[in-house]
Amino acid sequence: MDEAKLNLLRDLQNNMADVVERVHQSLVQISNGRGAGAGTIWHSDGLIVTNAHVVHGRNHLNITLPDGRTLPTEVIAFDKAHDLAALSVSADNLPTIELGDSRLLQPGQWVMAVGHPWGVQGAVTSGVVIGAGADLPEMRTGREWIALDLHMRPGHSGGPLVDVAGRLVGINTMITGPDVGFAIPVQTVKTFLKEALGAQKVAV
Repeated sequence: MDEAKLNLLRDLQNNMADVVERVHQSLVQISNGRGAGAGTIWHSDGLIVTNAHVVHGRNHLNITLPDGRTLPTEVIAFDKAHDLAALSVSADNLPTIELGDSRLLQPGQWVMAVGHPWGVQGAVTSGVVIGAGADLPEMRTGREWIALDLHMRPGHSGGPLVDVAGRLVGINTMITGPDVGFAIPVQTVKTFLKEALGAQKVAV
């Protein structure tokens, strides 16, 4: 491989590493007493977004923040149907993630899922969008999904799905095959937060 191509690959690798590092700054670990899932800092005043199945039925939840602090948290909004939950932790000036627009996703677009699979902190898997919308095979109709060709594992649940710029486009939610996963579009998350907590919590 000639030097120009090598330099291009090095630049791409460094750019992706920088994107992942920025995403890690807003990634949290949620401990529910039986296991751990992931979450994303949505608002700097301690609002965390994750999956409902990560926190459901657990009275004693702790969140480990990117700076290493482990704090108790409480569930302030819960939507089992959309597998979303909002948590509150007593902390402020937290780093938030930049929001993208899931409505702009196209098949073949490169994305990355971040979380804590099998307890590996801040692990990243990458792949492409299979499709997005409300009429995807396998999935219940009447709600939006993002179908993904990437290698998610338990512990990615509740973590961020980001585009190549590190913008949040979805929340990881489930696996249906060895390399097929699904995420909840960020536009659905915005609607959930607006209805549960008010419009002021939607914007970062």
